[in-house]
Amino acid sequence: MQRNLFGAALSLAAIAGVGYLGFALARTRAFNRRARSQASSLPPVSILKPLHGEEAGLFENLRTFCEQNYPAFEVILGVRDVHDAALGTAQQIVARYPDRARLAIGEGTAGTGNPKVANLTGMLSIARHPIVVIADADMRVEPNYLRQLVEPFEASDVGAVTCLYAGSPSENLPSRLGAMFINEQFAPSVLVATALEPLRYCFGATIAVRRSMLDSIGGFAALGDHVADDHLLGKLVAERGARVVLSNYVVENVIDEPGFSSLWARELRWSRTIRSVRPLGHAFSFLTFGLPLAALATIVTRGAFGTPLLLALAASLRVALHLEANVGSTMLIPLRDAMSFAVWVASFAARDVDWRGQRLELDAAGEILES
Repeated sequence: MQRNLFGAALSLAAIAGVGYLGFALARTRAFNRRARSQASSLPPVSILKPLHGEEAGLFENLRTFCEQNYPAFEVILGVRDVHDAALGTAQQIVARYPDRARLAIGEGTAGTGNPKVANLTGMLSIARHPIVVIADADMRVEPNYLRQLVEPFEASDVGAVTCLYAGSPSENLPSRLGAMFINEQFAPSVLVATALEPLRYCFGATIAVRRSMLDSIGGFAALGDHVADDHLLGKLVAERGARVVLSNYVVENVIDEPGFSSLWARELRWSRTIRSVRPLGHAFSFLTFGLPLAALATIVTRGAFGTPLLLALAASLRVALHLEANVGSTMLIPLRDAMSFAVWVASFAARDVDWRGQRLELDAAGEILES
């Protein structure tokens, strides 16, 4: 009896998971075929690039931000101290683009638990322009990036703009799995969410914000004790009555995972961070695992309730979503989905996260307790 009830419940969850896959596929296809508009008004922009360590392809990543088809912009590179391994690359960029790139070293690091935010506070102090863009170090862009990014600011009620990102992996298996997660699970989930509710958060791939809005929320100091600084920035902007807009531009995320342990640590950090800021949504995100749920339902029910047909439908939709994302081999789908499900389960085991070799303990609201 209990087995039948559990099988029926699991089958219902699998039906919901298949529905999610279908909706995610439709949203992804629509986004991939979107119109790409560029701004007619081009306000001066300050790009802040917080650095920590020598990322794979760091010079090339930073170079792309310096070579924008845009009339007035600056790129500020920030490292927390002179011993940071990224300093040499940052100095090469400044030497190559002396009219566009500047360096901030060890400024504004006091009073914040989040190391990235501590870095950003010093960078902001020397920024000159009314639009501030923050982008993670492992991102790469094309010359039209800024022109597309600032376009939503032509509406006066827009306070911040953010971007999805697409994983671009190196050849090893952990990197390909990491890119699959971004392209086939993270990005579609965002597109589904934005169809159901207004966007009230941002992504570290790119956050563009009006300097006046940033000042009104208290600058980066308002984010200093939160690990999900990008999420909180969008939330604070939305709370002031301004819109947060998802740009049509997609940033390239260079994925170079050295091994499975680093991939696991990164994805577990993401999952626990999301759990801290969106606990209910994170708890129900198991419904996004349509294929694992259908497979489990088929096994538990021994083929009852039409679960084999449900499994075939889930597999078809999952492959279609994979092909729409156009990353990796379809043979990796079971491994990728199984790992994602395992990460979700592990995210409930503790609240600490690993950030760049530092262990950060979070409270229930996502604030950093100790580092």
